[in-house]
Amino acid sequence: MQKEKKCFANKTTVLCISGMAGTGKSTLSKKLAEKYSLKYYSGGDALKALAKDEGYEVSIEGWWESPTGLKFLKERSNDSKFDKQVDDKLIGFANQGNALLDSWTMPWLIEGGFKIWLQASIEKRAARVAVRDKMTTKQAFEVLKEKEVRTKAIYKELYGFELGNDFKPFDLILDTDNLSAQEVFLVLCKVIDNLVFTDEQLTS
Repeated sequence: MQKEKKCFANKTTVLCISGMAGTGKSTLSKKLAEKYSLKYYSGGDALKALAKDEGYEVSIEGWWESPTGLKFLKERSNDSKFDKQVDDKLIGFANQGNALLDSWTMPWLIEGGFKIWLQASIEKRAARVAVRDKMTTKQAFEVLKEKEVRTKAIYKELYGFELGNDFKPFDLILDTDNLSAQEVFLVLCKVIDNLVFTDEQLTS
């Protein structure tokens, strides 16, 4: 399979946040983007916008784990145009710099940038999704399993990497199982302050 050509993104101006559903990556990404005055771009939001254009109702909370969200996931499995369109757009944002990318694919598709993977057990993630989407933990567990099998297959077919198993692109892997959302935020701020931004950039 022919690999996608990678693009360069400046390490000091591009952050990538990844993690499976239920790790809190989207909420965290927005907080980090605000703190560091980075433009926030979400691959999930971009895909959801395409789903809306296709006639899907996307306004419900926890849409990706809903029956309609899973239906769109199946459509993506049969037609890669949605994912390719979103990924091309995110690569363009990365090349512009000054960006935080909330994405499952960008860590593999751009060179440079500072890439963070949020790790959490499926038990913890299911418990969080159950609270968020008002379902039982067992229901959340089953939905996450189905969603992740299909999502991993999409990216394996498109780009050749194994989401959730291949950690080669990442500069930091943080286990969030026993951390609160605020603790995760504070840990990442400390890391970013020391490894990504210089003192001069932070005070300018």
